[in-house]
Amino acid sequence: MEKKDIDWGSLPFGYIQTEKRYVSNYKDGKWDDGVITDDANIVLNECAGVLQYAQTCFEGLKAYTTQDGRTVCFRPDLNADRMFDTAARLEMPQFPKDRFIDAVKKVVKANEAYVPPYGSGATLYLRPYMFGTNPVIGVKPANEYQFRIFCTPVGPYFKGGAKPITIKVSDFDRAAPHGTGHIKAGLNYAMSLHAIVTAHAEGFDENMYLDPATRTKVEETGGANFLFVTKDGKVVTPKSSSILPSITRRSLMIVAKEYLGLEVEEREVFFDEVKDFAECGLCGTAAVISPVGKINDHGKEICFPAGMEEMGPITKKLYDTLTGIQMGRIEDKFGWVVEI
Repeated sequence: MEKKDIDWGSLPFGYIQTEKRYVSNYKDGKWDDGVITDDANIVLNECAGVLQYAQTCFEGLKAYTTQDGRTVCFRPDLNADRMFDTAARLEMPQFPKDRFIDAVKKVVKANEAYVPPYGSGATLYLRPYMFGTNPVIGVKPANEYQFRIFCTPVGPYFKGGAKPITIKVSDFDRAAPHGTGHIKAGLNYAMSLHAIVTAHAEGFDENMYLDPATRTKVEETGGANFLFVTKDGKVVTPKSSSILPSITRRSLMIVAKEYLGLEVEEREVFFDEVKDFAECGLCGTAAVISPVGKINDHGKEICFPAGMEEMGPITKKLYDTLTGIQMGRIEDKFGWVVEI
């Protein structure tokens, strides 16, 4: 298929409207068949459940052009699983997992001209989401919903390479111990906006949230999981019931063990330990790994040995291996890459 006439190398990480999107509606206890549509607009009643009580959730994944010219997605089954679990926690109807994957494939296929070419550094970002649509004035779940997927071509999260960032230990809490931190609810991200705007105003790139119960353990940032490397080369990631299970982080831990032969550990990570780690990164769909060079704890700095110039050596191996699998340069041992 002929690609759109876009300067792929200059794309920002932002929204560009494409031609097609998927829509399915839930009414009278069932989902309709769903359609691919040209209409990018949503018309809602002023009292819609999503507007009154934030009953909404979303996912994020990408489509790529591989080295041999195939169009693929990366582990969409895990996005389907996570949205299924999120919907249950928010008292929303669960969108069937097989239909989720089918809808992803349909949206990518319908917008294949927008999938950036291999080597451009750009990708097609997909955003599945669901929200309550009928009027709800009493505090209760909606009984009608809409599931949608749109896509947008995006440039690399890091222009000119992934330079280590500086983050701060936040005074705000991201999620309660028995709250919604483990699901991808829109309300979690709304709660993090003031904290990230505050961090940016103070000259930091991101926040490190500690557990709200004791404020002694590392949780995550507003939109990414942490990954640490010890001085003897072990890859460690925090474990907590209020951390969102990042698909990228879970994949990186398997890459570390099965591709790179590294020891891996998912456990509680106490903030007191962080100063002794050799490397630190933030894991997510957008950037894969954002290397962290420095953490500011209320004026006290923790500086990682890799410094502020480039990724640490193990972080870079993890990044190169995972992106290599996604782009078809490295063998996909586990069937993670789904061809469209």
